[in-house]
Amino acid sequence: MAKQKEGAGKTNKPLSGKTAIVTGASSGIGLATALTLAQAGAVVVIQARRKDRLAKVVSEIHAKGGKALALAGDAGLTSDIDRLLEQTLEWKDGGRKYDIVVVNAGRGLAGGTLASDNYQWEEVYNTNVLGAAYLMRSAAKYFIGRKKGDIVAIGSVVGRNISPFSAFYGSSKFAVGAIAEGLRQEVCAHGVRVSLVMPGIVVSEFQKVAGYDENNFYKGIAHMGKLLKPQAIADGICWLLTQPPNVNVSEIMIRPTGQNYP
Repeated sequence: MAKQKEGAGKTNKPLSGKTAIVTGASSGIGLATALTLAQAGAVVVIQARRKDRLAKVVSEIHAKGGKALALAGDAGLTSDIDRLLEQTLEWKDGGRKYDIVVVNAGRGLAGGTLASDNYQWEEVYNTNVLGAAYLMRSAAKYFIGRKKGDIVAIGSVVGRNISPFSAFYGSSKFAVGAIAEGLRQEVCAHGVRVSLVMPGIVVSEFQKVAGYDENNFYKGIAHMGKLLKPQAIADGICWLLTQPPNVNVSEIMIRPTGQNYP
């Protein structure tokens, strides 16, 4: 009988031993990312405002043999961000550490500068820009001390290719991209990686919450064919996290094949 190759039959868990924080993990890209990183062997800490949704995600991860901790909170509040990081460092099952921070929480807003609801502008920037920047800075300070770590910021194609149909939201993601690249330049000498992931059109709860409907969104993209699901973005995030420590995929844009613009 042929001798079985060493390691054959074992499940590949490239993120074993790592603890990952994922914000906005109750749905969409955040949910898919939390499940994917857990499947890859990471212990996962998830944050979102909806406790019931988080509990379901934790149950799903546990059912598949993984470990997860749910911490409800608002990604736009510095006090909730501090609590997220502090409780992660106190969590025994997570090794009282964290190795990966996926800055995913955010919200959309339909319309350009003229058409968007200006009463929502402040909330968009508090979450998408100020909260994201605060989390990135806090994580970076911790990672500098450890001489390693991964920060993954979720941007958007409309943060790079501004569209008049979502210009205000796009401006917030333009800011996220600038903050991420500036931070990368500050921390790369310490062995810390910063990556910007820019999704194209992903079908999730995002569109409804942002105020998109048949007339202001779906009619205009009908020609693009099959759109992305959150799993496509989660797979991209997992891939860049599994690169060798000296390889930093600093930017990645993931579009549906038929998306011509933006």
